[in-house]
Amino acid sequence: MVWLGGDSEPKTVENQPMASTASNPRNSMPPLDPQRYAPSPERPVRAKARRMAHDMDIQPHHHDWGQLVFSLQGAVRVLAEPSGAVQSFVVPPSRAVWIPAGARHAVTALSEAELRTLYVHESASEALGRDDAPSWQRCRVMEVSPLLRELVRELAQDEPTREPLLVPLLIDELRRARPLALGLSLPTDKRLRKLCEALLSAPQQHARLADWAQAVGASERTLARLFESELGTSYRLWREQALLQQALQLAERGKPMAWIATELGYASASAFSAMVRRSVGQSPSAFFS
Repeated sequence: MVWLGGDSEPKTVENQPMASTASNPRNSMPPLDPQRYAPSPERPVRAKARRMAHDMDIQPHHHDWGQLVFSLQGAVRVLAEPSGAVQSFVVPPSRAVWIPAGARHAVTALSEAELRTLYVHESASEALGRDDAPSWQRCRVMEVSPLLRELVRELAQDEPTREPLLVPLLIDELRRARPLALGLSLPTDKRLRKLCEALLSAPQQHARLADWAQAVGASERTLARLFESELGTSYRLWREQALLQQALQLAERGKPMAWIATELGYASASAFSAMVRRSVGQSPSAFFS
């Protein structure tokens, strides 16, 4: 799914710019009754459960409250637009994405998924950001501890008498969650957007930026300049983040590290491990666990 931002009504298209999707249609659905789970000063954190089929998309929308998205089982892709720039995140069961209040977002299932969503009232968001408010005013990826996972699972049972016991511990666990430097910004330039969308679909293609020049109608030098001016990074670093997102999907399906390294075009498992360590500061076994 690709986000089409702007002030008009949000729209979506399939994220397959280099291939036809007629044989693989997606099932686009609206968000599931968010007002029913709206947080309030009396119930500052609410949890919602939703099962997503492998071909399901949740249409772009936004809320007046902060939101945490993760999956108990299966992986999803979250597209969010917190401040005019679209960002892409892959969310396996070991990770979660925080989306600040008012940010447009959409969710795409990458496999059958058991989605869990936390809706967080402004009062609770202030408690989250007590020590680091700016980091909670933008999208961020964090690790999901076993305790956080079980707290969200229990809160989603929607038992109001238990909420006062669960919510303070849940907020404290969120504040302690380890942030991860993951996620990809998407550009506005049409040529660069075409390249980035194609990479999200198949990040192992075209290790060299020069190989994209003819496909997107821009020179290597122009593309390199656009990566720096629009995304603040290089093609190599952006592609490595796309490869990490793909690797997360493959690891969630139980694929071994050596197989993932080969699938993503690395000459050896050690070369792939070096990229993972350089990008996230963790070994593959720790990062993909």
